[in-house]
Amino acid sequence: MDNPLPAISFDNTEYAFAYKTDQELKKASFLFSSMGRQSLVKLGTRFTPWAIRVGLPVKGLIRNTIFKQFVGGETLEETARVADKLEQFGVQVILDYGVEGKEGEENFDHACEEFIRVINYAATQHNMPFMSIKVTGFARFALLEKLDAAATDKSGYEGRVHTEVLNEEEKAEWQRVVDRMHRIISAAAAKNIGVLVDAEETWIQDPVDALTMQMMELYNLEKVTVFNTIQLYRHDRLAFLKDSFSQAVQKRFILGAKLVRGAYMEKERKRAEEMGYPSPIQPNKEASDRDYNSGVEFCIEHLDRISLIVASHNEYSNLRAAELLDQKGLPHNHPHIHFSQLYGMSDNITFNLAKAGLSVSKYLPFGPIHDVIPYLMRRAQENSSVSGQTGRELGLIKKELKRRKI
Repeated sequence: MDNPLPAISFDNTEYAFAYKTDQELKKASFLFSSMGRQSLVKLGTRFTPWAIRVGLPVKGLIRNTIFKQFVGGETLEETARVADKLEQFGVQVILDYGVEGKEGEENFDHACEEFIRVINYAATQHNMPFMSIKVTGFARFALLEKLDAAATDKSGYEGRVHTEVLNEEEKAEWQRVVDRMHRIISAAAAKNIGVLVDAEETWIQDPVDALTMQMMELYNLEKVTVFNTIQLYRHDRLAFLKDSFSQAVQKRFILGAKLVRGAYMEKERKRAEEMGYPSPIQPNKEASDRDYNSGVEFCIEHLDRISLIVASHNEYSNLRAAELLDQKGLPHNHPHIHFSQLYGMSDNITFNLAKAGLSVSKYLPFGPIHDVIPYLMRRAQENSSVSGQTGRELGLIKKELKRRKI
């Protein structure tokens, strides 16, 4: 290459926080300091949902603190203002309608309509190329559980939903789930918006995988509309990624793969122990990291047939992916690679990747405060329990405050 690409540094706080005013930066510093105190987080995550439920006047406080840090807004229009600001710094947005699944056919139909509304809105904006969906938003958990229990091969990609275990009523119910998925994906394909299908708990994941792969087979022929989320903190997922790729080659579609480490570790280990089956989770963090980085390498090796989203807060994994592009002489804006971090976290990664010309986004949830409380409580717990995460965030914020002489 004639012009060597600039080295990416995730320590550059000037780029990381250029989008934040002094006041916003001070607020973030206070918030992460608070989240570093586990006793406070424990109290807050118990009190806040209760306070909302009984109607205490806490919404204003939540809106100005944790909500503002991690959520785009209560409406799509509010979220668009955040997206416009991010766009000024070369950062795109993955829209997430952050309402947790409510059961019942009426709620499932409503969630399906909401997902389509988000797709239609994203299509009118400049920098909203993706949105995410949860199949549990429009499918009954117990139905998915029954289908999963019928899957015979738990080690790799099996690729079909075992509807023979369902009674006639349940078969009709499953068909409605499939129809909702078709409606969402066809709307997205028509509007050129990518759909990221969220990962679920291991005991309902198989039918979600099979349904997602069926959608890829139909819609990922010329361009990539559908992405499956692969959790590499599971010890079987690297093999699953490779099996999925083999299916994509065989059936001549492009595999959409969003790689994450994972979100249900404690719950998964606890259930495995209680029910007496081997834990699906990696034995340690090193094993998760190894499989995650191997997954990134595998995808970049096959970028002609895989569209990859590196959804990670791990600095090494992001850097490794960028280095591999450089080593292979691939452009930073290659259409089959994208990076993403949660809004409100790891700005040092997001904005420095954007500065280096890589395609990067913030995962941006939105929704009424009372509906996104479960999401916010998870962010608080995550930042409190993830080893060093709060310290790292706070250290970078303080470094930037010092640089600005505040």
